[in-house]
Amino acid sequence: MRDFKGKRYWLVGASEGLGLALARQMSAAGAELVLSSRNEEALKAAAASLPGPSHVLPLDVASSESVARAAAQLPTLDGMVFLAGVYWPMRAQDWDAKAAEAMANINFTGCVRVVGAALPAMVARDKGHIVITGSLSGFRGLPGAIGYAASKAGTMVLAESLYADLRKTGVTVQLANPGFIRTRLTEKNDFAMPFIMDADKAAGIMLRHMATNRFKINFPTVFSWLFRGGQFLPDWLYYRLFPPK
Repeated sequence: MRDFKGKRYWLVGASEGLGLALARQMSAAGAELVLSSRNEEALKAAAASLPGPSHVLPLDVASSESVARAAAQLPTLDGMVFLAGVYWPMRAQDWDAKAAEAMANINFTGCVRVVGAALPAMVARDKGHIVITGSLSGFRGLPGAIGYAASKAGTMVLAESLYADLRKTGVTVQLANPGFIRTRLTEKNDFAMPFIMDADKAAGIMLRHMATNRFKINFPTVFSWLFRGGQFLPDWLYYRLFPPK
């Protein structure tokens, strides 16, 4: 089991929702945290709410320049957790280019930027921990999920490729794929969200996973069976289960 006491972790997307909940639980477990998001004031409030030491490092994951500036200020890290994301429900019939591009640029390409900032030093030391947040929505295409599902699929395959390369090294890679979490983002949905969780509960599941040596967790478990199983269904059956909105 991994011990977080005295370890320094960079949490990207830590000012609210799942990121803030995880920051509080990791801080309580003894980790020293570097907190990042676009909102400096929210980060300061988050840092003030933590029981342990933390450092605020604002950045915009949508900007390569912003991530590079932040990376130049980073201390030596034991781990990095990518939690940043944006979401708008969207059908193909209601295409919003700005929103679709933002989801791709923040959720996926932002993850690529942040991993690129943290990983090389870990590889050089042959020691570190990379955690990426995917989504159950990333397993296969879904109606009304243009932009979000595709961006999360990208982060999930990124994590899988990192794991494939690094699994025999001193750098641990993990992937967490949650279902619906009660946050500002899911408030945008106008449909029933089965098995929706509070952020604190989801963060607890994620932290317990991070303490293990397992690569991937999909949760809630029962809900995840639908999405994982959907990968093996023929198209005609899968799309019948998920009719257009």
